This record gives sequence, structure tokens and C-alpha cells, in this order.
Amino acid sequence: MSSKTKAKLSRKERQAQRQRAQRRQRTILSLVGALFALALVYVVWQQTAGSPSLSAAEVPDPVVGPDSAPVKIEEFSDFGCPSCRAWHNAGIQAQIVAQFGDQVQFIWKDFPVITVQSPKAAEAAQCAGAQGKFWEYHDYVYEHFAGLDVAQLKQYATAVGLDRAAFDECLDNGVMKRKVDANLQEARRLRLRGAPSFVVNGQVLPAPPSYEQLAAIVQQALGQ
Repeated sequence: MSSKTKAKLSRKERQAQRQRAQRRQRTILSLVGALFALALVYVVWQQTAGSPSLSAAEVPDPVVGPDSAPVKIEEFSDFGCPSCRAWHNAGIQAQIVAQFGDQVQFIWKDFPVITVQSPKAAEAAQCAGAQGKFWEYHDYVYEHFAGLDVAQLKQYATAVGLDRAAFDECLDNGVMKRKVDANLQEARRLRLRGAPSFVVNGQVLPAPPSYEQLAAIVQQALGQ
């Protein structure tokens, strides 16, 4: 074989080697890309699995009074709202329940619009509700208000005897966010102007009622 032929073969071999190396490199890059994509899917799945978000339909509104009550009083309220706190601390809900008993049902709706911390506080109360202690948490926050940062929301949970591990997981993972957002959207559909707002048997009241005003509205609704 001539030296010229050997040189030609050598060039072909080098070219073939380069092509094989390029194919191997492309294969390796494809495998790396596929593995990265799988890892990304796994991470997203883990985050989703670790952060369950419940639909509004899965979380009932907190209530006081039976579902059979002929008068439904919906309170759209905010844990960061001084007026909401004052309305609660005036004891109007308790007085109405004492007077009308099973004829009325109070329904809580989140309307977290007063402070930037209000939405998380609403989630916290709903997380307490998941342990059957919404109203205990609600009352404690309004009656011992000391702020709404996450650390304080967790302190409230300890104060009312919640399972802190379950509460923290619920709050930190935003489990109740959809529920709170659904209440907020309902308030906006009703064109409510501020918190607290009240709706009695589907009728929006023009302002937060005093005990006397609300009692008169209930009596009228009952035909008394």
C-alpha cells in the first residue's frame, strides 16, 4: 500500500473517530437532558405532594347554629381589621344567638383586605378549623390581638391547644389558600366595600349592624 493511500485511510479513520465521538457526545448530552427533566418533574411532584391545596368545596364555611335555621347571617371579616375586632368584642353574635337560638345561623367568610398579613391570618384560622377549632382560634385572635406575622399566628395556635405540627404544616404549605381566595372572590362578586360586611338571607346590609339593628332585621326575617 502506498504512503498516499495510507494517508487517505488515516484521514478517513480520524474523520470516523470524530463522528463517533460527536455521536457519543450528543448521546451523553441527551441523556443528561432527560435526567435533568426527570429530576425537575420529580421536584415539582414532591413540592405538590408536600403542599396539598384544598378546593373551596372541600372546606366548609365555619358556622354557629344549625343548617336548618331560617335566617342566615354571613359575616365577611378580616383578622387584621380593627372594626371587625370591635364588632366581635361587643358580643353581638353571642347576644343574637342567645335571643334567637336555632332560628339563626352565623356563617364566617374570609374577607382579608385590610392588611398585607390578613390573607395568611385567614389561612391560619382555616387551618385551626381543620382541627375543629376555628371559633376558638377566631375568638382568641380577636380577644388577645398581638399582630398577624406568621410567628404570632403560630403562637395563637399553641394558646388554643392545636396540634402545632399539623397546624404549621397546613399554614406553611398554603393548604387553605384556595378556600380563602374563594371567600374573597365571593365578597368581590357581592361588591362589598369593606370589612366587616354582613349579608342576611342574601341581602347585603349597608353597614355593620349594632345588636339592636341586627335583632330587628332577624325579627323581620322571621316575620315576628
